[in-house]
Amino acid sequence: MTDLYQITMTYAHWKLGKHEEPAVFELFFRKNPFKGQYTIFCGLDEALKHLDSFSFSQEDIDYLKSTPSLSNCEEGFFEYLLGLTTDSLTVQALKEGTVVFPRVPMLIVEAPLGLGQLLETTLLNLINYPSLLATNAARMVLRAEGAPCIEFGLRRAQGPDGACSASKYSYVGGFVATSNVQAGKQFGIPIAGTHAHAYVQAFSSLEEVQNLTLLNKKNGTEESFLPKVLEHRDSDRTNDGELAAFCAYACAFPDSCLCLIDTYDTLQSGLLNFTYVAKALDDFGYAPKGVRLDSGDLAALSLECSKKFQSIRETTNRKAFADLTIVVSNDINEFVLNELSQQSHGITAYGIGTNLVTCQAQPALGCVYKLVEWKGKPRIKISQDLPKVTIPGRKRVYRIFGKGGQPLVDYMTLASEEVPSPNSPITCRNPFRPQDRLVVTPSTVVPLHSVFVGRFSDPSVTLAKTRSFVQEQLKNFPTEITRYESPRPYDVMVSLELYRFLHELWEREAPIEERS
Repeated sequence: MTDLYQITMTYAHWKLGKHEEPAVFELFFRKNPFKGQYTIFCGLDEALKHLDSFSFSQEDIDYLKSTPSLSNCEEGFFEYLLGLTTDSLTVQALKEGTVVFPRVPMLIVEAPLGLGQLLETTLLNLINYPSLLATNAARMVLRAEGAPCIEFGLRRAQGPDGACSASKYSYVGGFVATSNVQAGKQFGIPIAGTHAHAYVQAFSSLEEVQNLTLLNKKNGTEESFLPKVLEHRDSDRTNDGELAAFCAYACAFPDSCLCLIDTYDTLQSGLLNFTYVAKALDDFGYAPKGVRLDSGDLAALSLECSKKFQSIRETTNRKAFADLTIVVSNDINEFVLNELSQQSHGITAYGIGTNLVTCQAQPALGCVYKLVEWKGKPRIKISQDLPKVTIPGRKRVYRIFGKGGQPLVDYMTLASEEVPSPNSPITCRNPFRPQDRLVVTPSTVVPLHSVFVGRFSDPSVTLAKTRSFVQEQLKNFPTEITRYESPRPYDVMVSLELYRFLHELWEREAPIEERS
């Protein structure tokens, strides 16, 4: 899974004998997504699996030879590809789930030039979407203000691979469950779901459920369910087919009955029909789960549902109505979540699909993979577009924490510099804004990268651990950085030595314009 030009570049290096020269590449992004000021690094697990299994098969080689672009390459090059392994590779990476910022390397790849070049496209593919998706999910979870979020995006995701990746990394970002059964099986994510409008529409009369029975847990006998429901029906204006559907669903799932109530009329039919069924379940010794709203004014409708449940609880002393779930869906995005957080509502959970899994607000993160050292020499990319100028050389990155445990700045140094010491002032520079300088005194200094050599995958790292790590970090960062409106940028700065190193190399490598 690579771009053709990775192979053509590697062949050109091979022709010159450069393919075994030592090189260092960095994978990073230049701008946080969703107009925010932070990103969640994800995809490391899949990237490491790829490095463990990286190889060219004979079938791969036969295909490459058959292509017009590579058909004239020398046989020795294909022999080189066939024997290529990652034994000579060293990777430094952020911990999966790290809150990361622009220009901080997510991966640092030390490898022979040919191998390092061949890995570029695949590593970018395996990091870009997971990091974008996990960030999107984490932002939505923050906006939901404690209400659990469930991922409902399978049907509108970008194909089956995109769907399962979305389920996986939305869970890492803080979602509590997915509707995607395959993702539940594959990754151990809790699965959740109720029924669709089509299920309700498949019923038209109460006669269809007149023979339904359910075990009465209070007396241990199997009893007819519909008569008990009708005892509680105080209006015959609700839709009979809908009530029949709810009865059937309740008898199928009496311990987890959550009904979609907006098929015909949310308040005049769906809500009332649910309460009749819920009371009957309560009579039989079961706890009804709640309702889902999928259209209309979600804030107002959820409030009406909440008021109805509270009224029943107070007038009938039914404890089953005290903690009913009111889950809402219908094109929810971060903006909608933020709007809902600023008004009264009765929502207790969110089902989020399309806007989450397609990252509709921003479809790509834009990670890049750049050469920063070759044969021990620092390399720089210079551009008239300032954000595209790279920071050259082997580097180390540290997260500096203050006395209260809050991150203060990410601090980048040359690899040859000493590790910063706690309680000792550090002068930091913005690499591209000479006027921005900062002195920090760290209480704690944490290196951000771990080294992987040889076998890369780490089976001890689980989704649950990564998910907890994400939530723990987001709680520690100042709300000025994680808030929805006008978030404050987090500082990524460099040492004085790295600042001088960057600008001296920039001065040396940049062409001089001549005018006359």
